[in-house]
Amino acid sequence: MEEPLSVIAVTEQDRQISEVVLEQRSRLRNFIRRRVPDPSDAEDIVQEVFYELVEANRLLMPIEHVTGWLFRVARNRITDLFRKKKPVAFSDAAIEDEAGELLHIEDLLPSPDAGPEALYFRSVLLDELEFALGELPEEQREVFVAHELEGRSFKELAAESGVNMNTLLSRKRYAVVHLRERLQSIYDEFARK
Repeated sequence: MEEPLSVIAVTEQDRQISEVVLEQRSRLRNFIRRRVPDPSDAEDIVQEVFYELVEANRLLMPIEHVTGWLFRVARNRITDLFRKKKPVAFSDAAIEDEAGELLHIEDLLPSPDAGPEALYFRSVLLDELEFALGELPEEQREVFVAHELEGRSFKELAAESGVNMNTLLSRKRYAVVHLRERLQSIYDEFARK
């Protein structure tokens, strides 16, 4: 007895999905792990991406460039993760300028009224800053946020936490180095335009 055509098509789809998973799994996992500090979160995202591939195939959604699609879905899941674990509310964050006036982070970015390119740059920069902050070890992130975004002094932070001021300075320095490295490519990309 011959198998119905629908069963053969489903078997072929399963084989194709298995091949994609085998070919792309390690590349996709590495891509996600570079952006997500917690390995269990990274693995969850890998699973979600492949689940979405299976669902898209089941619903017969045409995917022309599977690899690009997988990485786009991964970026979206990473963004969702960091939105849930947002370490800082940027609209509330402020620093004090030389005159003692509070400047919100929003004031330091290109104005949303400056046109579509500035609006895009602003959006990319905020997203990347959130990602970069999320990648920092918690101790470094806390010191950076407290000092840079909340305007608190190292003396105040040391008294409150019981951590030596030199340790706090070192943590912030590591955070700044990481953030600078992470955001430099974006800055360079937009500076060329």
